Amino acid sequence: MRSTSSIRFAALLCGVFVASSAFAEQPQAVLIETESFEEPGGWKLDTQSIDEMGSAYLLAHGLGRPVEDAVHTLPGDRLPAGEITAWVRTKDWVARWNAEGTPGRFQLLVGGTPLQAELGTVGKEWGWHQAGTFTHDGRSDLELRLRDLTGLDGRADAIYLTAGTGEALETERDGVDRRWRRRLAGLPDQRTLREGYDLVVVGGGYSGMGAAISAARMGCKVALIQNRGVLGGNGSSEVRVWSMGLIRRGRFPRLGEIVAEFADEASKSPGQAEEFGDELKERIVRAEPNIELFLHTHAFGVERGEPVPVEVPTTTDGSGEDTRTERQRPITGVVTLNVRTGEESLVRGRLFCDATGHGTIGALAEAQWDMTATGRMGMSNMWRWDEAAEPTSFPETPWALQLSMDDFPYPRDHHGQWFWESGFDKDAIGDAEGIRDWNLRAVYGAFHAMKNGDGAADHANAVLTWVAYIGGPRESRRLLGDVLLTQDDIVSKREFDDGTVPSTWSIDLHYPKQQYAGTYPDNPFISVAKHDRRIDRTYGYPVPYRCFYSRSIPNLFMAGRCISVTHEALGTVRVMRTCGMMGEVVGRAASICVDRECGPREVYTQHLDELVKLLRLPGKARRADVQSEIVVPDDAMPLAPAEGPPPGLIPSAIAGRVVDDRQAESSGKWTEGQGLRPFVGYGYRYLPRGQAGWMRFSFRDVPPGRYEVQVATRPHENRATATPVVIAAGVERRETTLDQTAEPAVEGLWATVGTIAPQQAELVQVTIQSDESGTVHADAVRLLPASTPAGE
Repeated sequence: MRSTSSIRFAALLCGVFVASSAFAEQPQAVLIETESFEEPGGWKLDTQSIDEMGSAYLLAHGLGRPVEDAVHTLPGDRLPAGEITAWVRTKDWVARWNAEGTPGRFQLLVGGTPLQAELGTVGKEWGWHQAGTFTHDGRSDLELRLRDLTGLDGRADAIYLTAGTGEALETERDGVDRRWRRRLAGLPDQRTLREGYDLVVVGGGYSGMGAAISAARMGCKVALIQNRGVLGGNGSSEVRVWSMGLIRRGRFPRLGEIVAEFADEASKSPGQAEEFGDELKERIVRAEPNIELFLHTHAFGVERGEPVPVEVPTTTDGSGEDTRTERQRPITGVVTLNVRTGEESLVRGRLFCDATGHGTIGALAEAQWDMTATGRMGMSNMWRWDEAAEPTSFPETPWALQLSMDDFPYPRDHHGQWFWESGFDKDAIGDAEGIRDWNLRAVYGAFHAMKNGDGAADHANAVLTWVAYIGGPRESRRLLGDVLLTQDDIVSKREFDDGTVPSTWSIDLHYPKQQYAGTYPDNPFISVAKHDRRIDRTYGYPVPYRCFYSRSIPNLFMAGRCISVTHEALGTVRVMRTCGMMGEVVGRAASICVDRECGPREVYTQHLDELVKLLRLPGKARRADVQSEIVVPDDAMPLAPAEGPPPGLIPSAIAGRVVDDRQAESSGKWTEGQGLRPFVGYGYRYLPRGQAGWMRFSFRDVPPGRYEVQVATRPHENRATATPVVIAAGVERRETTLDQTAEPAVEGLWATVGTIAPQQAELVQVTIQSDESGTVHADAVRLLPASTPAGE
């Protein structure tokens, strides 16, 4: 357990770098942040390492093909007439490894003319590089262009133009004073005050979205702050991790209904950009009148109030009632920067939710937190390639990892998956850029082997179509709550009275794969997952609510992978749908805090019954404010059973009387499957050729009448061609066979096997039996009232 009193990145963003007197005296100069360029062209906005290097920046991520110019127009009267010196803050991104070559080369153009220096060619760290000089007439507007020369991740943070020579910049390699930047960029010193929020959520991934939407629908005024241009975090088009974790089940099967509204249904991980629904996520958030969304907005500081006395449990195992009194300082606001415009704001609220993944807001507020010293999981940058119609080329990459085809797992199905992971035990917060860049060297080295190395003969038409430039991190800080959930708690199914979110993923921990740990001991780039599968995947383990708020900051919630769990327990709760449900709980709890004028802890100690009631409401339930009547709209999702919503057709929604395989009696060793769709309910059963067995579907008290008997079946080449089916009603008994290699005639699912006409309310049974001709498929049986023939 640790707490922090000094956060390096906060100091950087708040401008604690001491500017030299030469900086302060630079005559008639101007600074342009590249992220504010009017036309970014093909350059990408990178905000992931803003905490370590002090700024967002533009990245020429062209996968080996130069990207389109970024363009900005500077009014001519911002600079005097005469010779102007241009500087660009950049780096040689492979120099830290003493790698051969300079892949990130680019130029600064003024008025269409390239300046003298190629940039991105020197410096292991970010620093000011002199781009060259030009003559200005003092009147004409200046068109500035960043021209990428390689498509291989050149990067530019800011441009400094001065009528002087700017020699002082040569020694100022570590950064710049933020106040100096703002003055030269023509930005005001004062911050915009934004206030009146009940809940301020920082982080726009699944957990932050869940918290914001849930709180807003329960009547809270919400600010949702996200430092990127899209929502979804790891589940966005930028990172493309498909959403895992089962929802809508367990003690509170309504949890997950909000997540279901925006969760992706990607076919692969990484999938295609459109599968992750960036636009859908933003549309759902903006449709909530109680949410104010701040995209491209980075939170880098906190404002805190005076200490207040708080009763805190003496332990974090949830076992005792003993408390002690502490004086704790609440958060009153977060300090933010709009990375596009440079506007700084102070966003004030009653309650705050840290959904950053890194526990950033908690750390800034000096909350108690922990980070596993060794054995931490890493960060992935997944990638995709495809086959072009004609042969393609790829540049030489002497600066990448020098790999042959035997040195990496072949990216089958055209995609490099989650296990392209590095940064184990590295600083996931302070060196996110370095971890990402190492991953890029690995990917480019692998693709070079495919295109130009020993795989060239088989990959003439291969083209690199996507590489994530935003990494997908797994583990860093975890903020401590009143309960610290452990692996033993989960595996032993320890019951907590405030158990809420069902965690259904295995305890999935990643380690460097041994082959790569030997070859690259400092930073292996391929991982292996080790699973503890003693997790109830049907109902899930209910994670306690007390893991979702800070034990040391009285008004701070947390949701996502920075909640109060151990390293081992993180392995099961960290997947996105599960994180989203944490946000749903936080949002409901926040509405109680506002209504009852209490803190997150008091929701547990005094108002747990109210939280339980709210967690049983549909995800679409809403009210205008926390004291208004709750309204459930007509399009609310149906209540799922405790074992979760069926992945197949819902039996109750199918015409006729339906009996599913889970309701049937059986003998023999049937296996459950879900591979052949559509199916009814949770899957189907199959019995291989030669194994004896039967499955009997019973319909009780069937009224008199005439009914078609239909069997749900899907064709497959290994299925039986003459599956025996017995239909019985009272003394009536009929035997027939079913060809299960054939496509069913009704709705592509139902095959009619006969009719039955009970004379009184009686039991109807349909039995599917094993057969020597192939595997027998048993899913569901239904009775449909037969249509009356004409003339009767």
